[in-house]
Amino acid sequence: MLLKLNKQLEKRMPLITPTSVVLGVLLTTYLSPLSFLVPWIFAFITFSGALSSNFKSLQRAIMHPFPILIALVTLHLIMPAWAWMVGNLTFPGDSLTVTGLILAVVIPTGITSFIWVSMKSGNIALTLSIILVDTLISPFVVPYSLTLFVGSNVDMDILNIIKGLLFMVVLPSILGMLLNHVTKGNVTSKIGPSLAPFSKIGLGIVVMINSAEVAPYLQNVNWKLVETGAVVFFIAFCGYLFSWGIGHLMKLGKEEIIALVFTGGMRNISAGAVIAVTFFPAEVAVPVVVGMLFQQVLASIYGYMIQRTYSIETLQQKHTA
Repeated sequence: MLLKLNKQLEKRMPLITPTSVVLGVLLTTYLSPLSFLVPWIFAFITFSGALSSNFKSLQRAIMHPFPILIALVTLHLIMPAWAWMVGNLTFPGDSLTVTGLILAVVIPTGITSFIWVSMKSGNIALTLSIILVDTLISPFVVPYSLTLFVGSNVDMDILNIIKGLLFMVVLPSILGMLLNHVTKGNVTSKIGPSLAPFSKIGLGIVVMINSAEVAPYLQNVNWKLVETGAVVFFIAFCGYLFSWGIGHLMKLGKEEIIALVFTGGMRNISAGAVIAVTFFPAEVAVPVVVGMLFQQVLASIYGYMIQRTYSIETLQQKHTA
């Protein structure tokens, strides 16, 4: 029953986050008091996702670091610089909105990218390595990337941001990997499938609660909110596109490019929303929460584009042969 439920939830991934945002805004009175649960639910989601990772993935990452370095440079230098440039062009003088746009792209890559890479026959080992390395360095990279691009324009509680990422992302990931290692992978086949649907339901709950926290900024649909949505969509779209282009320029294989596209385009957006809501003014959280509306939709668009591009290439190669 849980396996069937998980498959149904996977099919509906593009709809889960947008629906959760809408529900969060509508039910803000009931959901806002539950914000204290978010870090715990998110820690569970990370733990569940990390059960499929192991220390061999980390070893492979160290032995073959080039594709991972490409992913990290894209995630934490190219995309924040792009978000900073686009943000300052579209929202000049609005440091809070620009900070939100940058925060939406400096947070670690999304664990759900693994689902899309596996569905599109990408390099799963590389994907897990990127997720693992990016997760482990996130407590240090995220706050200092923000400092680099935002500077002193916005007050940041860097120490608490580090603590939050350690609790929600790093420690659950290490615990999941340790269980995988100790049980020699049995935990992945026995417990992992049972936890998978609950982690997707948990993701929906986290999105709802975070949306409820910033509901006043989402309920009033004005020109700025529409403009913010358009800019967030454009930046997120570019994340996938840049990753694809860089992978192609570096002459990586099809499987490696697919891994780069989804890890470079997707973000642990729920973690970003938790950080934004917890440590920043609500205006900073708006671009991050709005990003939840587009992430799975964009992943499905690029999934279609990848499938179409590489199926055409395969047909051409067969025809040439």
